[in-house]
Amino acid sequence: MTAMDASLTERLLPAHDLPEYRVQDPDFEPRVRASFGAQAIMRAIGAVMTVCAPGICQIELPWSEMVTQQDGFYHGGIVGAVADSACGYACHTLMRPRTRVLTVEYKLNLMAPAVGAKLIARARVLRSGRTLSIAQCDVFGDRDGRPVFCAASQSTLIEVAES
Repeated sequence: MTAMDASLTERLLPAHDLPEYRVQDPDFEPRVRASFGAQAIMRAIGAVMTVCAPGICQIELPWSEMVTQQDGFYHGGIVGAVADSACGYACHTLMRPRTRVLTVEYKLNLMAPAVGAKLIARARVLRSGRTLSIAQCDVFGDRDGRPVFCAASQSTLIEVAES
């Protein structure tokens, strides 16, 4: 883990909350980033994976009128899509080689208008199982360099062998 990844981990997770992540594929990062790069929806909206560490993923989405609703907030569907991807890729970092990740279900709570120069989705794995994994994501709007909490999500994901 790089110093930046360790710093992010410390900011995202208090020490008493750090689960013991078991990395099953030491070369997970290229696999996870390639999968993210293959997501046409994330490319279409301009989302970028900024952190890919064991059990953690951060995705950022710069503001664009194309991802807003009628009041100029990030659209709830966009917030959900970014949170869903962040949770999925946080889990994918802990999965076996030659696997894919698929969402089984997710819940999204929108708690404040999602506004700002960019949307930041920070996900962490709560449980990494043999088949199903659970992840949690906090979503922030970046308002003048200050993160403002706007949504929370929890996802259940499944590991699927590549075909």
